[in-house]
Amino acid sequence: MKWIRERDALIAQTLAFVQSVSGRKDDVRRPATGTIAPTFTTEIVSVQSVTVALEPPQADPLPQAATAPQPLSAPRTGNDFRGEMQARIASFRKHQERFEREREEYCAATLSKLRAAIRDPSIRPEADR
Repeated sequence: MKWIRERDALIAQTLAFVQSVSGRKDDVRRPATGTIAPTFTTEIVSVQSVTVALEPPQADPLPQAATAPQPLSAPRTGNDFRGEMQARIASFRKHQERFEREREEYCAATLSKLRAAIRDPSIRPEADR
């Protein structure tokens, strides 16, 4: 399967990265391509911190304007949030009722045309004209 090959390639890349970071090249095995459930060994790698002296920053050509933090808007109270939700729900229900009413009107009109066509075979549907 393709995902097994991708997984094995990712494991190989990870092992190569660990080797390059830790400087160890011994006792690292590549996973077999035919295995279904390979076992993994976890190594703890210690990382030493390195202090680097940087050059002092040069003057910016565009000085940054001092911006004061903008005050946060007052948090919504429960009533405002509740009122907004109730208004949205009412609007949604109104739309749904309108859609249902239009659907029922369309269905009734279509059925009346069908019944008229069944009673009077001389009336042909609009699509055949």
